[in-house]
Amino acid sequence: MKVLKFGGTSVANANNINLVKNIIANQQSENTIVVVSALGGITDLLLKSAALACTQDNAYKSALKEIEDRHLSTIKELIPIHSQSKMLSKVKTELNTLETLLEGAFLIGEITPKLSDKIVSYGELLSSYIISEHFIAEGIDAAYIDSRKLIKTNLAHGKTTVNFQLTNSNCVSILKNHDNKVLVMGGFIASSVSGDATTLGRGGSDYTAAIVANALDAELLQVWTDVSGMYTANPKIVKQARSIPHISYEEAMELSHFGAKVLYPPTIQPVLSKGIPIQIKNTFKPEEPGTLISKNKNGTGKTVRGISHVEEVALLSLEGSGMVGIPGISKRFFEVLSNAGISVVLITQASSEHSICVGISNQDTEKAVAIVNEAFDFEISRGRIKPVIAEKDLAIIALVGDNMKSHQGLSGKMFSTLGKNNVNIRAIAQGASERNISAVILKSDVKKALNSLHEVFFEENIKQLNLFVMGVGNVGAKFIAQIQQQKQYLKEKLMLNIRVIGMSNSRTMYFDEDGIPLKNWEALLASGPKADKARFYDTVMKLNYRNSIFVDNTASEEVSSTYPNYLKNSISVVTCNKIACSSQFSHYQELKDLARKYNAPFLFETNVGAGLPIIDTLKHLIASGDKVLKIQAVLSGSLNFVFNNFNDHTTFHDIVKKAQEEGYTEPDPKIDLSGIDVMRKILILARESGNILEIEDIENQSFLPQESLETTNNEDFFRTLKEHEESFQALYQQAVEEDSKLKYVAQFEDGKASVGLQRIPKGHDFYNLEGSDNIVLFYTERYPNQPMIIKGAGAGADVTASGIFADIIRIGNF
Repeated sequence: MKVLKFGGTSVANANNINLVKNIIANQQSENTIVVVSALGGITDLLLKSAALACTQDNAYKSALKEIEDRHLSTIKELIPIHSQSKMLSKVKTELNTLETLLEGAFLIGEITPKLSDKIVSYGELLSSYIISEHFIAEGIDAAYIDSRKLIKTNLAHGKTTVNFQLTNSNCVSILKNHDNKVLVMGGFIASSVSGDATTLGRGGSDYTAAIVANALDAELLQVWTDVSGMYTANPKIVKQARSIPHISYEEAMELSHFGAKVLYPPTIQPVLSKGIPIQIKNTFKPEEPGTLISKNKNGTGKTVRGISHVEEVALLSLEGSGMVGIPGISKRFFEVLSNAGISVVLITQASSEHSICVGISNQDTEKAVAIVNEAFDFEISRGRIKPVIAEKDLAIIALVGDNMKSHQGLSGKMFSTLGKNNVNIRAIAQGASERNISAVILKSDVKKALNSLHEVFFEENIKQLNLFVMGVGNVGAKFIAQIQQQKQYLKEKLMLNIRVIGMSNSRTMYFDEDGIPLKNWEALLASGPKADKARFYDTVMKLNYRNSIFVDNTASEEVSSTYPNYLKNSISVVTCNKIACSSQFSHYQELKDLARKYNAPFLFETNVGAGLPIIDTLKHLIASGDKVLKIQAVLSGSLNFVFNNFNDHTTFHDIVKKAQEEGYTEPDPKIDLSGIDVMRKILILARESGNILEIEDIENQSFLPQESLETTNNEDFFRTLKEHEESFQALYQQAVEEDSKLKYVAQFEDGKASVGLQRIPKGHDFYNLEGSDNIVLFYTERYPNQPMIIKGAGAGADVTASGIFADIIRIGNF
């Protein structure tokens, strides 16, 4: 014999009930007990109508009318016309009785637990009758059984306990002596020995099915719902979550206790004692295997089987020096809560006995604070114990697995993962069995916490990086194109899943929580709302994604000023914008400190040399104990391009214009030609070498006329270049006469830095530097005579974008 339970979503309407009928029709070869919940949403409507009636609000009649319409329309859709009359009459009679009960509550202006049980029981009474008649009409050998004749409880309405001796006897005598193949009964409802209607609590339909399965020694209990089993995490929050094929009773109890709502926690107890397996199945995908819950051990050797959570939790903390060494404090604390009917879902106590912290439901917070403070009023008044502290809007997340106790480091892995993603842990609890490790966190961090932990424990080390990109011009567009091109390769070879969640240019911004489709990102961005840096940041915070990275492809000082906000929230920053790292040393140091403090990488490899690994190499030199003695470099790809192409057959103006058009210079070429850009780069290298230096300390030997330096727009700047062509030609001729080439060189030595145009003779490492290439010579204690040389393309959107991409991958590999 099998017992099959169908929840509210499975019997929500006529279409769904037909699906249930098909499932039952395929199992007629063996005796089957079918336990059904109320039609989806009806229990809530019954509770609503009762609540309205007892406050003497006539709106209860509207709720009652909706209940009536739902049931009558379901009958009309499911039952042939010639068979409807009898059913409509019976259901209307039951609804008339329900109306009388609600009228009584309305007239006296109150509702007792006994009356509440009677009212709410109508959901299952009506659904089980309608479904059984539908089965019969469809040719299934079925009969209706009134659950109140089987399940017997005490008279504690709202908090009933089952009389198993009497219930088991009823089940055996009534159900086993029935000739029909299929028996349909309502879940959740029961009655006292004296015949009063009682209920088994919300989720009690699962419990009903388990009670019956236990009484009849069923071979299997199937719980049919709207998901395909118990999942590794809530699939509505963690899209990568997957069904668990096989799980133990203990693991299932832990998961269901901590919010896995496919199974009501008390369900497992009646079948556990007899070893009856439970199978969770999907009514809407009956072909899927679902989850089997049994005594069998976890054969796969998996450590963590699932990650569950429960929201709307509050923490109640009692602490004070007067608790230390005083027997009975804990007893009084828990006794007060117990007497008030407040359930404790988590307990943690320091070994010093200085504090006790418990987790309770949010809705019980005010009541709990009042009664605990009253119970400890004497100690509080004398300063021995502090008034109880309450924190609301929290959640509990829990790792669950039978085999966790035999694997070391799981707690550390869990907490470090949360820490890296800026998820603050308010309390921790772990039983001696180590089957459950629980942590209390902010409710707003649940999505990020679950996804982070699921990624670490279940996703075969595929790490998801969520990017928020500011600036999609030349460099930004190339960067997006490179992500699109390499996305599959990174996932397969480097186990990185990179998604662009948000992007912005100076006009509009666009977000997609599932990742922006990169094939048409330009059209999507153009359709987005007006760009707003503050709203962009607020949206990043609201989304609260794990492994978030802010990517700055701009040259904006305003954007660079937002870096601290991101880093303080453990959001990594990758940038080609040199302004932040070349600003005041105190600001540069603050960013570095924030990155360390909040475990959020701050990477800016492209600040110097575009895609060349200059800063990364320097970091490795310093980290390995080497010391930089001198740096010599050609750090401006744009200036190198200009002077490599400038000669007596061209004009300086034309070459600079060409460099700007081909993207080698900033939009304002004066930034490059004035030496400011190179000053920033050598400043960054000096700082990364461990030196304290400001940009004002750098000597700038500018080759530009003062008139060019004083211009305020590109038009005037280019005009001055034409007017001073003779002076530029003179610089070129002097280099030719000395058989040299013009290079704009940056140098740092003995704590001093300078930049300026130099004539480089043949044989020098800089002499044959072509196109827009950069070159850096690091003279260190290990490389005092023959420097370490890094050379290659140092300008251009493609190589800069690749440098940003490389920093993203570095973060992914952290």
